Amino acid sequence: MKKMYTRVMVILLAITFVVTLAGCGSSTPAASQKSADNAKLKVALLLPGPINDNGWNASAYQGLKEAETKLGVEGAYSENVSQSDQLSKFRDYAQQGYNVIIGHGFEFGDAAKQVAKEFPKVKFIVTSSDITQPPNLGSLNVVSQQAGFFAGVAAQTLTKTNKVAYVGGMQIPPITTFATGFRQGVKYANDATGKNVQVSGALTGSFDDVAKAKETAKTFISQGADVIIGNADQAGLGVIDAAKQAKVWDIGFGVDQSSVAPDIIPVSSIQSMPVAIEYVIKLINEGKWEPQYYPVGIGEGATGLIFNDKLKDKFSAQGMDLINKAINDLKTGKIDLKSLPEQK
Repeated sequence: MKKMYTRVMVILLAITFVVTLAGCGSSTPAASQKSADNAKLKVALLLPGPINDNGWNASAYQGLKEAETKLGVEGAYSENVSQSDQLSKFRDYAQQGYNVIIGHGFEFGDAAKQVAKEFPKVKFIVTSSDITQPPNLGSLNVVSQQAGFFAGVAAQTLTKTNKVAYVGGMQIPPITTFATGFRQGVKYANDATGKNVQVSGALTGSFDDVAKAKETAKTFISQGADVIIGNADQAGLGVIDAAKQAKVWDIGFGVDQSSVAPDIIPVSSIQSMPVAIEYVIKLINEGKWEPQYYPVGIGEGATGLIFNDKLKDKFSAQGMDLINKAINDLKTGKIDLKSLPEQK
């Protein structure tokens, strides 16, 4: 009887052991899958300049930090990435297991195309570009022509000398389309008001030569321009400095730059990379991202104007009405920037 009792206990223990193993075996893949699903999206950002430029690079850096807090991504960045280092930086982050690598600027396109082929499971994104290369390279662009257009309308309403000017950086599509938009904005406002505001402009060929941008701005100011704008990344700070010294208006660009010079920047035309980065990361998280071109603008809240409350009264009521109409007309499709004429 004792032997039979022992055999029964052994059998019961064996059955319990097998059932336990089976239970463990069935739960392990599910637990592993849950862990994979909950893993943070790893996003790396390559910047052509410093994060403290109060403009182009700072805006993208802000976008990465906001994605960390709002969307839970794990972020990393490299600033002041030279063209000669682009390939190695892309590869470094891909080899470290980053799921998404963003090259911030048109100039990252060629390097991204090359490295994307080497890491087909990594998503590569180039900003201010329309580049695409299936299966894993796409582009993200805050429409610079819209930002230029809004700046042009604002400049036209501010000027007393009927002369405004812009200073751009390198001759690449995001800068040249901004310049086109600026001229269109001035023309749009001229047609609405009957004024004849003239536009001057130049590209310095550099995003980091602050002195050259400043001297270019000073030349336009000496020719009578009393409203000026710089779209040249870090070099744009030279444009602000020139305006500050001459005590003329400067329109901020890219981000709200009023804190840089609160007495001479009444408004900033934004090109919001935080909005754009959030937009594309949400697409990735939802499994909707494709290797294609994603333009974002006024419809997504990525372009528009931010006023400096301290100087908002420098705009006349008529000027504010015109600015609001321009924003609304572009948002509702009444304005088509592809066909709108420019002020020459």
